[in-house]
Amino acid sequence: MSNEKNYSPINGYLMILVILILLIGGIALLKIYLGIFLIILGVICLAGFVLVNPNGSRVLLLFGKYVGTIKKNGFFWVNPLFTKKKISLRASNFDSERLKVNDKLGNPVMISTILVWRVTNTYKAAFEVDDYQNFVRVQTDAAVRKLASMYPYDNFADEGLDEDITLRSSVNEVSEALETEVQERLAMAGIEVLEARIGYLAYAQEIANAMLKRQQATAIVAARHKIVEGAVSMVEMALHELSKKELVTLDEERKAAMVSNLMVVLCSDKDASPIVNAGTLNH
Repeated sequence: MSNEKNYSPINGYLMILVILILLIGGIALLKIYLGIFLIILGVICLAGFVLVNPNGSRVLLLFGKYVGTIKKNGFFWVNPLFTKKKISLRASNFDSERLKVNDKLGNPVMISTILVWRVTNTYKAAFEVDDYQNFVRVQTDAAVRKLASMYPYDNFADEGLDEDITLRSSVNEVSEALETEVQERLAMAGIEVLEARIGYLAYAQEIANAMLKRQQATAIVAARHKIVEGAVSMVEMALHELSKKELVTLDEERKAAMVSNLMVVLCSDKDASPIVNAGTLNH
């Protein structure tokens, strides 16, 4: 057997009445052996009461044999010889520790996950694994380690390492992959994964500063590329407008000088200091 089965217990309030009748009858017949038997039977029956809270369950065993699971909430009575194991069906939240793992490119990163799960099969949770709560923690850590090794932390397009999915930018895709991986590992314990996502992600301390400088350099190069691209377009437009409106005639040497001056002004980090030429073009 690998599937749970529902057990229908007896109403607890009804059994209270029955046990009272046994005890009262036993006291009334105390002078004979039947009375003693009724009292002993009533006392033994007291051990059969069980209380099941909402979103809770009780797994029942009889001398090591699985009998069934009570999932209805309320006050019930079962065979006093049953062993009653309590398993919660509520959603549980697990925030893993920060693990140091290597990503796809071999860079050490610190990563943790947030997992929301609940038990759906009480038989598997109770008997397929030794401790289902510890099983969740260990398998989640293993899934996170595997996931981190499958994707790079970030894209390095300048080095020809352009990935479609990265740990930093592809949040939805990574969360779906993590949820699938964890669900496959926890299915044998009768556990359903409601949500799995990355809770913390950063480069490991030993390379964090170097990677920060690298990101800053990449951003600066990208910004300079945009500036140069815009400056070339503006210079081209300026030369075209001057030629179209015939405001001034420039030979190739003067065009080159104008282009040089405009590029310096447009690409410089500091404001230009203009010099007013009060003479002619020849002086």
